[in-house]
Amino acid sequence: MEILSRLEQANDNAAAFWLAQARTHGWQQLITPRFTAVRCARTADDAHRIVITRPYDDSAVLEDELAALVREWATVRLTLEDPYSGLDMTRHGCGHGRAMAVMVREPGPLDAPLPGSLPRSGDRDGGPLTVDEVLDADEFAEVERAVVEGFPITERQPWTRGGMLPGDLLREPGFRAWLGRIDGVPAGASLTYDDGRSTGVYWVATLPDHRSRGVARAVLETALAAARSDLPATLVATELGEPLYRKLGFIERGRTHWWSLTGPSDG
Repeated sequence: MEILSRLEQANDNAAAFWLAQARTHGWQQLITPRFTAVRCARTADDAHRIVITRPYDDSAVLEDELAALVREWATVRLTLEDPYSGLDMTRHGCGHGRAMAVMVREPGPLDAPLPGSLPRSGDRDGGPLTVDEVLDADEFAEVERAVVEGFPITERQPWTRGGMLPGDLLREPGFRAWLGRIDGVPAGASLTYDDGRSTGVYWVATLPDHRSRGVARAVLETALAAARSDLPATLVATELGEPLYRKLGFIERGRTHWWSLTGPSDG
């Protein structure tokens, strides 16, 4: 049995999260001992995704392997996650993005878990803040809208239903969605994915009109309280979200460097 580090568990969860989307959309995928790639194809110029999942000894060899795949798939846009920070994809036309913390919360309950559908204090306008798991396609569309507009996902704006997250994703085992509301109005959302070894947290988002009201924390607390307590939770933290994640017990286990391609590579 393979003994995985926490970083490797986080990498595997991210790869599995994208593979779940590939199954739903019918996208081409490639799984190798060092990386997982998904040929996202909502539109002709959709960003393909590559997640490096294991350490590599020779970065130049891996760089050439990735560049060959980019050529084979006729990739126009790409997002590549390198949690080992050893790749240099500039010679293949990629731009270097920001480094973000890969964070892990060890198994165990929250200090004060928040059940879903319970009012939370702290809303400036006095309305109740509630969080529920989303189980039907109509509510999942509200989750999608909150992620696109709240994160924000600029390439998916203006939001169109199912353009990023089709409702069939709810049928994927381990895939769950969470919607926060203030006074019944959608205010924020998040997704989680249980791959059997960890629970990954993705796209914790708050809509602009509802920020600074505790929405993100309520959504995340509810999702973590509902997750298996015997599994670690993993996520990649934006600079804005990192302080909240630390308060909830997440610890940095590595830093992932993101590379991007925004047009056809000359390589």
